[in-house]
Amino acid sequence: MNTTSTPETGKNPARRLILGSSSAYRRALLERLGIPFSVTSPDIDETPLANEHPAATARRLAHEKAKAVASQLPADQLNTLIIGSDQVAVVGDQVYGKPGNHEKAVAQLQRLSGQTVVFETALCLYDALNGQAQEELVSTEVEFRDLSLDEIEAYLQREPAYDCAGSAKSEALGIALLDRLSGNDPTALVGLPLIALCRMLRHAGLNPLHA
Repeated sequence: MNTTSTPETGKNPARRLILGSSSAYRRALLERLGIPFSVTSPDIDETPLANEHPAATARRLAHEKAKAVASQLPADQLNTLIIGSDQVAVVGDQVYGKPGNHEKAVAQLQRLSGQTVVFETALCLYDALNGQAQEELVSTEVEFRDLSLDEIEAYLQREPAYDCAGSAKSEALGIALLDRLSGNDPTALVGLPLIALCRMLRHAGLNPLHA
């Protein structure tokens, strides 16, 4: 199991916490809570199922990521909570994932120019001790400005957001590409809904304020 530890601050909680993700953005968000945790990249097939709604895909993958990490735990480490999360960007019936390179990011932003995009962020907190899972889907509506090709190129030169669904980092310079965003949790758009996660952690007996 490929696991790395973050610096531990405060008291160790009674329960171990694992972030089941390879995303540096989710790791940085979770670090805000000051809870010691480790990171494991889940090895799952992220291909959508036939006729699967994008939100359902995100929910399923968040659950499968967390469960895959739990399945690797030895018997003496089952007192562990695993976080799984997945995100899709949707315009109508079209799903937009991570572009991966400059050319695809330019094309993606051209298609999203002037469009309203719904980012569906699914969260799962899986209890390896009893197999129970808390799940939630957090939606964020993002309206992109009408973008010129010059603006798109200038943005990607300064902030190559090739590993972000939608090709923009709303928490950084990508905010300049937007006209409006609406949602219950700004961290959901970055990839990990911390408000929902804190609620789940409290329910599981791990209060971030007492960690």
